[in-house]
Amino acid sequence: MNNYQQRGFFANVDWVTILLYLALCVIGWFNIHAAVYDENNPSLIDSSTQYGKQFIFIITGLVIGTVILLLESRFLSSLAPAMYVVTVLLLMVVLVAGHKVGGNQAWIDMGGGFRLQPSEFAKFATCLLLARYLSGTNVKVTDPVSFLIAGGIIFLPMLLIKLQPDDGSTLVFCSLIFVLYREGLSPYFLIVGGLLVTLFITSLIFNSWYVVIAIAIVATLIVLSIKRNRPLVFKIIIGAIISMAFVFAVKPLYNKGLKDHQRKRIDVVLGLTQDKKHVGYNQNQSKIAIGSGGLWGKGYLQGTQTKYAFVPEQSTDFIFCTIGEEWGFAGSVVVMGLYLFLLLRIILIAERQRAPFSRIYGYGVASIIFCHVLINIAMAIGLMPVIGIPLPFISYGGSSLWSFTILLFILLKLDSNRMGIIYA
Repeated sequence: MNNYQQRGFFANVDWVTILLYLALCVIGWFNIHAAVYDENNPSLIDSSTQYGKQFIFIITGLVIGTVILLLESRFLSSLAPAMYVVTVLLLMVVLVAGHKVGGNQAWIDMGGGFRLQPSEFAKFATCLLLARYLSGTNVKVTDPVSFLIAGGIIFLPMLLIKLQPDDGSTLVFCSLIFVLYREGLSPYFLIVGGLLVTLFITSLIFNSWYVVIAIAIVATLIVLSIKRNRPLVFKIIIGAIISMAFVFAVKPLYNKGLKDHQRKRIDVVLGLTQDKKHVGYNQNQSKIAIGSGGLWGKGYLQGTQTKYAFVPEQSTDFIFCTIGEEWGFAGSVVVMGLYLFLLLRIILIAERQRAPFSRIYGYGVASIIFCHVLINIAMAIGLMPVIGIPLPFISYGGSSLWSFTILLFILLKLDSNRMGIIYA
């Protein structure tokens, strides 16, 4: 037994991360209480209310987290394929016999008013199998076969979730590209992806010919500056031609590939249309609530937008506007600071791992949480279209809280054993 093991189980756990987790859970609990406050049921632990149920979810989540910390680390790695298969099967069951809420057939009715959302649990299962595969012998992301297999592991649950259709959760899986990048994927994939998104947005805002002319001017200036490097010049010309073709394809794809309500949400965010009473109502009310909070906020249970339920889904997708209204800019910064600290801590944990499996899984955890936080807050303040996606540890919901708890505590367990035997 080495010195690290002699320190004891609790000494090996990263308590800083657990304290951050608890802080976010408590903040979520109080803000759910504020978002759906019922004067007839004021108690924070009244199980007939959402905030009472959230308290039960938090306690249950702590039990789940403790159980994970008591498991053997090797067990988590060996169980990855089985977890992945089970979640994929559950995603298939949802498509056949799932419970529909808000247009998405994404839940399994478990009885007693509780519904399970498999797409939430598919996130940690996918991270585990991806880590298991990429940490295998002779597996390299730069190898085409390895890249395709890794991509397939990510794509299968994405496809099944898209069929529900749950666009928010589908988009979250795209964040796992950062895991592949950390493991050696060329940065050109990220650069090209960023350029395509930029071209897509600019092509919607401006006339296609203006965008094409801008591409031609930029490409010409670059070619003239490096004209002696013929291979690079050739690549730039080909890239410019492909970009121009993409620009002309954007609007036909946009009009035919997206549903009417999806296009309207994007149009509202880009300022192409004004629809504050219908498609843009939720987001507009959210911005009003956040803006009305000022610097220090209106105070706990004092938010008028919150109290009179102007913002739909305020305890779930739009929980951040409750924070903004009642705790103000200062409170919002504190919450975002906690998320930033948590993400940095997760990356630190990932980087100090001796086992590739643990490091890869750690980056998966960071990618998933970062994507959720970015999209949810950007949606609440009007920088992104409305997409149904919870704010980690804060939004109401057992499936969401438990899945993020499992996601995080598996990493904490792997980290607690990082100085022990190195496993694949």
